Amino acid sequence: MGHQNQTVPTEFILMDLENQPELQLPLFGVFLVIYLLTVLGNLGMIILTKLDSHLHTPMYFFIRHLAFIDLGNSTVIYPKMMVNFVVDQNTISYCACATQMAFFLFFIISEIFLLSSMAYDRYVAICNPLLYNVIMSQRLCLVLVGIPYIYSTFQAIMITSKIFVSNFCGSNIISYFYCENATVVTMLCTNAREIELLIILFSALNLISSLTVVLVSYVMILLAIFQMQSAEGKKKAFSTCASHLTVVVVFYGTLLFMYLQPKSAHSFNTDKTASVFYTLVVPMLNPLIYSFRNKDVKNAIRRMFQNPCKLCV
Repeated sequence: MGHQNQTVPTEFILMDLENQPELQLPLFGVFLVIYLLTVLGNLGMIILTKLDSHLHTPMYFFIRHLAFIDLGNSTVIYPKMMVNFVVDQNTISYCACATQMAFFLFFIISEIFLLSSMAYDRYVAICNPLLYNVIMSQRLCLVLVGIPYIYSTFQAIMITSKIFVSNFCGSNIISYFYCENATVVTMLCTNAREIELLIILFSALNLISSLTVVLVSYVMILLAIFQMQSAEGKKKAFSTCASHLTVVVVFYGTLLFMYLQPKSAHSFNTDKTASVFYTLVVPMLNPLIYSFRNKDVKNAIRRMFQNPCKLCV
């Protein structure tokens, strides 16, 4: 290995989302609006599901954690990126880069597995409605949220520490708009191949295992729905799953689009567009999907505006 130019960079230069300076201000405006909607929507969902006693159910417990993850996911990347739209040089310090990467990995892996937990929750709600409250006990809900958090913490720390204890050499320019792990690995002159394989292995494991849980849950749900006699029952069951299914399709669709492209079609700009989609657009859409398609949330919002004092009763 060429060890000639090993350095520990004090800072990295992040590439802009677009290399056209005239687009920087319009893009800043667009991202600012999307980010503010994301913060507003997810914070609103966290507060509403916490305060309104009608929403103290397992499903809204998961939705609250999804909102927390979405809020974290976008906040780790976008405030920094938006500052960089309006300053001349887009730099990030060594420590800030490591921190951003660790938190990004934590939030994105947590979201992947939380969506599996939510699929299992919907499966129990439709296939075992009479035992739903017994099966989805408070303890099980905590386990189904806690395990993704613990597992993603372990993975985030492991991958980030492996990258940042390795030697960097050559350029300190990251050709991405945030400290994305696979991109930073290409700047290493030691352990790069080993870490790259580790990232690919864990990405595949995370995606396949969580998607399997989601698919199995939805196959069981569909079988249960087709066996229902009444059209009203079928309609109610479908509406129970519609929001979660929409979120799952959008989120996994973007990830699979990124990972399953053939190498020849793998363009850098499509990667960046997909990244923007699942780190900013999806976190903005999730609270909208859950509130527009949902009578409980609409009623809770109405109660909050009509009589905030009665909300907790």
